[in-house]
Amino acid sequence: MSCGSEEPGCEVRRLGAALDEATCRLASPQPVEGLTIHDSAEGACQGSPFKAATGRRTPYPIAYIFTTFPKSTETFLQREITGLRGNGVELRLYSMWGGGGEFDGLPVVNFPKWKLLSLLGWLPWLAVCRPGVVADLIRGAGQRPPSLLNLFENLLGLGFGLVYAAHFRRLRPAHVHAVWGGGPAAAAWLLSRLDGHRYSGAGHAYDLYQNGGDGWLRRKLEPALFIHTSTEMGRRTLLEKGLPAEKIHVIRRGLTVLPPFKPLRTPRHKLRLLCVARLVPKKGLDHQMRIYAALKAAGVKFEARIAGGGPLRKALESLAVELDVTDDVALIGHRSQAEIAEHLAWADVLVHTGVVAADGDRDGLPNVIPEAMGAGVLVVTSPAAATTEAINDRETGRVAVPEDAWAWVEILRELRDDDVQAERLRIAARAWVEENFDAGKNSGRLAALYREPTGRTAAREATE
Repeated sequence: MSCGSEEPGCEVRRLGAALDEATCRLASPQPVEGLTIHDSAEGACQGSPFKAATGRRTPYPIAYIFTTFPKSTETFLQREITGLRGNGVELRLYSMWGGGGEFDGLPVVNFPKWKLLSLLGWLPWLAVCRPGVVADLIRGAGQRPPSLLNLFENLLGLGFGLVYAAHFRRLRPAHVHAVWGGGPAAAAWLLSRLDGHRYSGAGHAYDLYQNGGDGWLRRKLEPALFIHTSTEMGRRTLLEKGLPAEKIHVIRRGLTVLPPFKPLRTPRHKLRLLCVARLVPKKGLDHQMRIYAALKAAGVKFEARIAGGGPLRKALESLAVELDVTDDVALIGHRSQAEIAEHLAWADVLVHTGVVAADGDRDGLPNVIPEAMGAGVLVVTSPAAATTEAINDRETGRVAVPEDAWAWVEILRELRDDDVQAERLRIAARAWVEENFDAGKNSGRLAALYREPTGRTAAREATE
């Protein structure tokens, strides 16, 4: 683009173009294999300043933005990615905080935080060329964040969006998906405001509940093409937060491969109890320790293993000593997915004592519950959060409030002694998993949602 030195606004356009070009150099991560871009600063401050690049490019990938990926405690997201690829979805993966490297043969672009220095150039450009975006950010800043962590995550997401805007302009993804409603949703929202990218977001347990949920969730998700949540509880909460019903899609997580359905162990004179949980307040593990003490007092023989790490380990070890259950309960720490499968093969019953924590945090449907159901492990759970979407009492498992330790004693005694009930529950639980927790089928539903905007994007570009 050329302009005469006397043309009104020419210097502003030149400044915008210079800043845009500099930011492209600073912001671009390592080139995507097979993607040739001939970028240009033309178009700055004229229509969309992120004028589409020309040249050869890969066919319209879906960009997935995570907080941290891959993460050992979030294997459900890894299965989602595997399921989407199995449904023919081309993906680009971005991790804003930790993670990075490679997953399933796909590179995971990790956000180098030093690139936030490029914001020194971006912010003046933003103020001059995108005052509407700046106004939106200022209005958002007027809302008090529910926590410093939530504020940090959203600022990180906004920083990612600004730094990677030039990269996304070159990549031209058909769709951008924010895996979480915090930082990733902030990034997707800003990329959309800057360059018109189609995007979707997600609202899951942490996004919705801890300290009242993400402070800017509605602002970020309302313009999205659709909102993914994995439970009916999540859907109800999103509706309560004022998000439109027609945009909310309940699509559960899933298992890539169903585990072998093991036979019922008989007899079960000494119950094998397993809990897989992070050692945090919402897991109700203090109640669980008291249940174990009640089992011991009632003369029910058992061996319990708690797999998971977290800040409450020392407190739980002290409580086990106080309740005299150290010989019966083992805190075995964090375990890999393969090791968890081995523990499920050992266990008779999966125990889940989730509660609503003091800060409002709670589980959705913990993925280990359907994993146990699929493997033929009996499940006893608290009714907190979305667990009863999978476990109907006396149909697919057993349900009891964690505060009533003696109710748990009676249920576990029944499951020890009643083979007919145990087998009926196991068969029904496996059927629920086969129907509702197939990663390939559920990822196919997500893929269908992505394909609609993908098709429209391809059709639009074919006319350009």
